[in-house]
Order: sequence, then structure tokens, then C-alpha cells
Amino acid sequence: MAGSKTQENLSSPRVALVIQYLGTNYHGWQRQPQVKTIQATIEDVIASEVGSKVTIYGAGRTDAGVHAAAQVAHFEYSGPIPASKWAKIVNAKLPDDILIRSSAAVSSDWHACFSALWRRYRYTIYTDKVANLFLNQVSWHYYHAPLDELLIQQALETLLGKNNLAAFRRTGSGRKHSWVHVQDVKCHRQDALLQLEIQADGFLYGMVRLLVGMLVEVGARKLSLSNFIQIWKNQQREEVKYSAPAKGLCLLRVGYPKFPFTENLWFDTQPKYVLAQ
Repeated sequence: MAGSKTQENLSSPRVALVIQYLGTNYHGWQRQPQVKTIQATIEDVIASEVGSKVTIYGAGRTDAGVHAAAQVAHFEYSGPIPASKWAKIVNAKLPDDILIRSSAAVSSDWHACFSALWRRYRYTIYTDKVANLFLNQVSWHYYHAPLDELLIQQALETLLGKNNLAAFRRTGSGRKHSWVHVQDVKCHRQDALLQLEIQADGFLYGMVRLLVGMLVEVGARKLSLSNFIQIWKNQQREEVKYSAPAKGLCLLRVGYPKFPFTENLWFDTQPKYVLAQ
């Protein structure tokens, strides 16, 4: 998916960024009045360099407390600083919990949100009874019942394809419909760590956390697979009662038909937290 830089890209005023952040101390991606957000923090740093207001456009609006391994964004800039230099410049002024992995020029019709073909999220669950400080910010410590990863995988697979997933949509969304094309799903266990991944063309407001909350009920055998299917297919939002904690969720990567970054910069940059034996 990595594309070569054309002459059009090199002369374009549009700069793309690959961004990592720990969302713990932020009220999500999108700029909001009176609270600290990822977008506002980066915009303010860029604005301090160019001397005027700057807007960056992200591939996805992660919620408060949610992390990103490879969020993608872009902004307009027509000054003398080369696009490839922006990562180093911005990183020098960013707090330690936000990092620009790379920056590059893109064509003027490339858009971080609207050019994306898919987004992929990963949710990490830590199932050991003893807490682990180093996993606390990036996982849900769930130890109340054993979780069957095979049952969770089976439940995830029922979502594949284009479906109405209104059952996993929080109120407050401006989206006109609840149809989502789920392209890939995965549930992987490594000792006490369980990681769930879902890839789709787009996501509903609060979708992944509501879905994980219900998948944990399936994995703990508190909800049957058949009931899980019935609830989401019949769009029974009132039956989806639990939202998984934000801290376990990470925007893993975003896919584009043309992308100026090599895979090592964006493809799988969240550690899988392999535990010592």
C-alpha cells in the first residue's frame, strides 16, 4: 500500500502525519472547548510554528481515554518547511504521550478521513487475577470469569459483511445510518492477554466498546452465542448494557489505496505485550 512520491505530491501544500498517542489524559481526538484533546494539542504546536491557526483532519475520532498506534491526519501548509521535516519539528514541542512517527507530502485530493478504505481497532484484555501496573493504561483488567476465546471468535465472525449494527451504537451520533461493512475480525490469546481486532470501512459512535462488553459476556458464558446474534440482528440496543473501558481500545491502523509511508511506520506498531513465562 505504500506509494511513491509523485511530482504532484512534492508540490502539494498538504502534509500527512502518522500519529501515536496514549489517550489516558485526553478527552478524545476532536478539539473541544475547555478540555484537552489530541487534535487541539497537535494543532496548537503546528500553529506556533507557522504563526497562524491550523486545522488537522484525522482518520477517526477516538473517544476519551482511547489510544492510537497509527492514527492518520493531514493539514495544509504552503511555507518553506519540507513535509518530511514536520514530524521532528512537532515532536520537539509535543508532550511525551503524543508522537508523530512520520510526515510526508500527499496530493491535494488525498484526505486522511475520506480517502481511507478501512480502520482497524484492537482491544486488549488482561485476564490474570493479579494486577500488572505496566498493562494498566492499555488494557481492561477482567478476571471475574474465564473467557473462552473460541466462543468470542465465533461471535465476532457473525458480524462479517455489511450489516446494520445499531445495537452497538451509542446515542449522540450524527451518522444517518448504522450500516457497517466489517471486513475482518480476530481474537487472539497469549497466556493472560486476550486481544480482539475488528476492521471495517467505518465505525459507529461507541461501537467497539459496546461490542467488546457483550463479547466478554459471550466469552464468560453469561450470554449464549445464539442470543448474541439475535440481539445484534434485531437491533436490540436496550439489551447491550455494558461498555468496555476506554483504556483497552487502540486505533491500530488505517488503510489507504495510496499511502506515502512504509509499513514499518504504521502497519502494526502497538506492542502485543508478550508476557514472560
